[in-house]
Amino acid sequence: MSLATRPSPSGLPPGTLWPGLCAAAVAVAGALLVNRYVPALSPAVVAVVAGAALASLAGVPERLRPGLAFVSRRVLRVAVALLGLQIAVPDLLALGWPTLAVVAAATGLTFAATPAIGRRLGLSPGTSLLVATGVSICGAAAIAAMRESTDLADEDDAAAALGVVVLYGTAALALVPLAGSIAGLSPAQLGVWTGAAVHEVAQVAAIGAASGVLAAAVTVKLGRVVLLAPIVALTAHRGRERGARPPILPLFVAAFLAMVVLRATGWVPAAVTAAAPGVTNVLMAAALFGLGTGIDVRRLARGGRVVLLGGIATTIIAATSLAGVVLLV
Repeated sequence: MSLATRPSPSGLPPGTLWPGLCAAAVAVAGALLVNRYVPALSPAVVAVVAGAALASLAGVPERLRPGLAFVSRRVLRVAVALLGLQIAVPDLLALGWPTLAVVAAATGLTFAATPAIGRRLGLSPGTSLLVATGVSICGAAAIAAMRESTDLADEDDAAAALGVVVLYGTAALALVPLAGSIAGLSPAQLGVWTGAAVHEVAQVAAIGAASGVLAAAVTVKLGRVVLLAPIVALTAHRGRERGARPPILPLFVAAFLAMVVLRATGWVPAAVTAAAPGVTNVLMAAALFGLGTGIDVRRLARGGRVVLLGGIATTIIAATSLAGVVLLV
């Protein structure tokens, strides 16, 4: 069989994927350029917005769909796995038990309470679950990973959750430093609160850099990221109790954990750990551009209950973590 006729990993003829892959590459290049001049906007967030803009303004040509489906699933899984290389276990343990307790309590309470509130608001279980995941763990990446790991959520649920996470995460860029100043937080407390309450890693980094608490804020945030694996596993286990058959731990989430363990061994060269965030950002941006093309902005704009749920969840994690910081840090 020649290379020209060999099937691609997606099972489609190779040429079928190229238009969508090229579109994703162009979107990623644009997202990286925007991020260079506006660091608070992560490439992933910019890519989501670009995908939604394409879908809303011009529509997604059919020839792009196979490639976009490929990046939104296969490439996404690789990106989530590589997130594990950014987590240094000794750095997390060095935060101390009070900070780790704040992270665990705020994340756990937000993830547990948000779906219940979503039900009271009349939202679907999938939408409520993905909003809970995005707000409590790590924004768009967590939403995408959870969507791949459960049978509750579909593309509309993911689109709604991505929209509210982008909205409130962006608002946090101005509100968190202001609220920290009003509350009289010390630099150490502000660093912990930023990492424990803000949605996206890039947003945490932007606030941390502007406030002089970059290292602490990002380390705390990565403590939330590592909770992705147990929370996905718990959700999958509950799904099996309902009769669904998702894997207890999807392979790409197991790979994420394996990358965390591999880095903890010290066997990963420093050059690899230094390059991992950049590679992960590119792959995640490509995957989220694909997901973004499924966002119906007009429908989202009418989704007042989803926006309300996102605001409530953001308030829960911000208030819980702030209380923990004031009491323990």
